[in-house]
Amino acid sequence: MDRVTYGDARVAPLIYDRFVPVRIDTDRRPDINERYNLGGWPTTAFLTAEGDLIGGGTFISADRMPEILLRVSDAFASRAPEIARARTATTAANAAPASATRPDAGELIDAIFSTFDAEFGGFGIEPKFPHTAPLHLAMALFRDTGTDRWKRIVERTLDAIADGGLWDREAGGFCRYAATRDWQLPHKEKLLDTNALLLRAYAEAALVFGRPQDRDRCAAIAYFITTVLRSDQGGYHGSDADLVLYADANATAVGALLAAAAVLEDAALAREALTSLERVVLACYKPGFGLAHYFEQTAHVRGLLVDQISMIGALLDAHDVSDSEPYRMMAEELGHYMVRQLWDADDGGFFDRVLMSDDVGLLRTRRKPFVGNTDAAIVCDRLHRAGHEFDFGPHAAGALRAAAEQVARQGPLAAHYVLAERQVLSR
Repeated sequence: MDRVTYGDARVAPLIYDRFVPVRIDTDRRPDINERYNLGGWPTTAFLTAEGDLIGGGTFISADRMPEILLRVSDAFASRAPEIARARTATTAANAAPASATRPDAGELIDAIFSTFDAEFGGFGIEPKFPHTAPLHLAMALFRDTGTDRWKRIVERTLDAIADGGLWDREAGGFCRYAATRDWQLPHKEKLLDTNALLLRAYAEAALVFGRPQDRDRCAAIAYFITTVLRSDQGGYHGSDADLVLYADANATAVGALLAAAAVLEDAALAREALTSLERVVLACYKPGFGLAHYFEQTAHVRGLLVDQISMIGALLDAHDVSDSEPYRMMAEELGHYMVRQLWDADDGGFFDRVLMSDDVGLLRTRRKPFVGNTDAAIVCDRLHRAGHEFDFGPHAAGALRAAAEQVARQGPLAAHYVLAERQVLSR
């Protein structure tokens, strides 16, 4: 849109005359993306001065933009009271409690795998994202039952992802998603998060099924992360085009690299992962204030749930492989911060961010993210099992209940809930 729409001579004068333009990098502010994304990127959102949403869409062409700008500006001028009433209704709707009925695990599993693409692998239709939670669930079900169906789902998907257009055969690394159902026309940016999640899936598959090609893919992905994405001082860049260190993505990468190191029997890779973990924690952590979301010369954006739970998981993984107590102690510290700042003491579950005094618009609303609460349930259960005097067990159960309220509409992402339920209920 920068080149095609905002570069049009008719558009910029209208924007600067009637609006205050604000650009948001959604990787740096996932909390804003969660509230204002209107169906994809780029999102063009029109807000009031208080930050409340008037309307918008995704890509808007240069031909349509002038008319839309005028219409939104005129509507805001003539319908301010109506917009204010809508804001009140939206706030009330977000505050309303949802029903908390425990879903049937068998029905959920059927719904999750009904989205499996038997021809091309993966889940859903185009654009095709490499969802890994259903793969981990399928591997768990294979370990339980030995049923070939689960093995076929995992192997078909992992082979299609690696052999299709998503893997860059020249420079290495997986692209973010593919535009077509058969994994062609990839989105070119190669994110740390995407590669870390796939690395963990290939590492588990190598252990469960013993295929040499999965082991080889582990080695290739780990090499990409620890060379192309590695920062000179330790830690890993957000992508091949973004040199920022994100706490959540680095935590995911560390856990995946430790899993790969076990598969590859590579002690040097494990040491590399632990070194990068320590660098990112030192850069982003502030006593009493948890982890910042990203580091770019200094730490930015504190108080997001996703960073705390991701890093707790990585620290517990680090403790498992090293038996070093400081990793467990830091995980517990972040767990206490999460409970203290983000736990809903009335209804249970974790909010996605800490409220700030200068919040405006939809940032004033409190939300309980589905995946965030499934992951919180898992790390709280792991902290509970670690045997600390503080009991994280009720928080694991409460986060699971909060996720249960949303699971019916999650499609293949409902696998996150089933995995969390298996973890929490296995005590």
